[in-house]
Amino acid sequence: RSVYDGEEHGRFMEKLEARIRNHDREIEKMCNFHYQGFVDSITELLKVRGEAQKLKNQVTDTNRKLQNEGKELIIAMEELKQCRLQQRNISATVDKLTLCLPVLEMYSKLREQMKSKRHYPALKTLEHLEHTYLPRVSHYRFCKVMLDNIPKLREEIKEVSMSDLKDFLESIRKHSDKIGETAMKQAQQQRNLDNIVSQHPRISSGKKSKKEACASSDLEVKNTSPMSEQDSGILDVEDEDEDEEVPGAQDLVDFSPVYRCLHIYSVLGARETFENYYRKQRRKQARLVLQPPSNMHETLDGYRKYFNQIVGFFVVEDHILHTTQGLVNRAYIDELWEMALSKTIAALRTHSSYCSDPSLVLDLKNLIVLFADTLQGYGFPVNQLFDMLLEIRDQYSETLLKKWSGVFRNILDLDNYSPIPVTNEEIYKKIVGQFPFQDAELEKQPFPKKFPFSEFVPKVYNQIKEFIYACLKFSEDLHLSSTEVDDMIRKSTNLLLTRTLSNSLQNVIKRKNVGLTELVQIIINTTHLEKSCKFLEEFITNITNVLPETVHTTKLYGTTTFKDARHAAEEEIYTNLNQKIDQFVQLADYDWMAMEAGSKASDYLVDLIGFLRSTFAVFTHLPGKVAQTACMSACKHLSTSLMQLLLEAEVRQLSLGALQQFNLDVEECEQFARSGPVPGFQGDTLQLAFIDLRQLLDLFIQWDWSTYLADYGQPTCKYLRVNPTTALVLLEKMRDTSRKNNVFAQFRKNERDKQKLIDTVAKQLRGLIN
Repeated sequence: RSVYDGEEHGRFMEKLEARIRNHDREIEKMCNFHYQGFVDSITELLKVRGEAQKLKNQVTDTNRKLQNEGKELIIAMEELKQCRLQQRNISATVDKLTLCLPVLEMYSKLREQMKSKRHYPALKTLEHLEHTYLPRVSHYRFCKVMLDNIPKLREEIKEVSMSDLKDFLESIRKHSDKIGETAMKQAQQQRNLDNIVSQHPRISSGKKSKKEACASSDLEVKNTSPMSEQDSGILDVEDEDEDEEVPGAQDLVDFSPVYRCLHIYSVLGARETFENYYRKQRRKQARLVLQPPSNMHETLDGYRKYFNQIVGFFVVEDHILHTTQGLVNRAYIDELWEMALSKTIAALRTHSSYCSDPSLVLDLKNLIVLFADTLQGYGFPVNQLFDMLLEIRDQYSETLLKKWSGVFRNILDLDNYSPIPVTNEEIYKKIVGQFPFQDAELEKQPFPKKFPFSEFVPKVYNQIKEFIYACLKFSEDLHLSSTEVDDMIRKSTNLLLTRTLSNSLQNVIKRKNVGLTELVQIIINTTHLEKSCKFLEEFITNITNVLPETVHTTKLYGTTTFKDARHAAEEEIYTNLNQKIDQFVQLADYDWMAMEAGSKASDYLVDLIGFLRSTFAVFTHLPGKVAQTACMSACKHLSTSLMQLLLEAEVRQLSLGALQQFNLDVEECEQFARSGPVPGFQGDTLQLAFIDLRQLLDLFIQWDWSTYLADYGQPTCKYLRVNPTTALVLLEKMRDTSRKNNVFAQFRKNERDKQKLIDTVAKQLRGLIN
């Protein structure tokens, strides 16, 4: 650094060069000194090279010989090595295959089970494979594939078993009516058996047979073969043409799909999912089953199919309840039954209301009873169904009433309203057998003879009995007491009498073309029917075994019905007679201005009296009061009609001759009243019907005004029945006549002017009126 720091760089280099030259001279001296030794060494080396070459040739030769000799050994050793390697590989492979083969066999077995649809064994195999075999060989690729496939296989088993369940549910839905039909046949058989052997309670034995059927069904399920496992709820119905016992509803269905699916889902830890799915699907099916077809009410088969489906549904659910632990529970079934009951009752109320045929209603009732009995046998409460049957009973009564209305109408329309003729003892006994009639006098009479009533009496009586039988049929099997049945029959019979029969009789009575003869016969008939009511009471008592004295027993209102009909017929007779009288009176043709009277009564009145005589002759069979009332009514009406004829406003003028002719007609009427056309009147009671006319005519013909005016108002007055207003009207008609014609000449007992006399009388009459 001091060289570089100073200015002596060049000088230093020179010194260094001089030093190097010195060293080189020293080296050269040293070499020159050792050269001979070097030459000697080289010479020795050259000698060694020759020897080395010889050695090399020998080694090469020896090596070649060794190589030639060792080649075969190397080949043998290589072969040995290869053999040992293969042996080791084979041994390792055998060991590995020993581990892998069971896995592959299990997998193959699994596939085979899946293929043959033995899903529960497949699930067991899958479990062994996953937990026992695969962990031993888990490092192989195919094991990983298998492990990846296991969840898929489980899912596949779930799906397939669920598919089987769906097939089962579909099959059950299609065939539930067949299952229900079978269950109802069993119930019918049981009921028939109970009727024969009453000491065995129906319901308990039904439950026992059902439980035994369940147990046998369980055994069948447990021992199912692979073939039966493939069945998915397919019905195996026995030949029903053979007279063998009806197969149990459980025997018709293979329930194994449900049990398998439930077991599979339980093993897979998804039991709750399965239960929810099953219940949801069955609820849907229940709603479908409970939906009645729109035309169900048209035929009994419509109702039968509807009931069969409902019964089939609940028979299946009951079987599932008793053969599975918790798939369905009693609360779930009770809930479904409540829904079914309400919907069924609503449907029956609606559809039965369309039914107008009583025989169809009766068949429907029997079907409902069988339906209720069947389900009661399976432990379902059916009281509401029997309550609803009581509603249908009312409707049944209505349809019966409509039917019998037609029956009564036909009987009454076809009747000849003539007493029944009897030609021999056989016919007599036949009619007495049909209708309770006893008459000692009639029995003594020789043949031929006649009953007092016409044919409609025994026919109506028998139809009332038929109606009672029809009512009784409905009350059978309703678990009602004798008193309730008796009450029901009596109430329905009362409706038949007071409404249906009463209307039919009233319609006949009110008919336009009904004659007096028919009306008389109706009165006689209703009298006999009224008497027969006590026999109807006895008839009901005999078939229900309930004495009429029992508390709250309904009484028959037949007596009232027939009395009302008789009164209506009586009124119609009175009306009819009055109408006939009006028709005759309309034929009256008086000459109100006649100068003098004729020699006899008017033709129309003679005809009218003849008609009345012949009519009242027919009334001999009527009760006395009816004939008397009819006769009195006719006479009063005739009297009133004649009075109206005399006082008619159109008749403005009236001569004494016309009045005398009118007097002849009234005398004819009085003669008829005196002749006693109907027996039973005391004294001149019937003549009193014409007293108003008689006193009025006597007053005018005798011109006895002084007596009338003097005695007016006194109880003993000779002209007590003459009203001053009536007298004034008639007097005014005669005054108008006297002004034009000097008719009153015969009354000139004194010198007073006749017109003045009339005016005076008229004035006095007005005074009386005021």
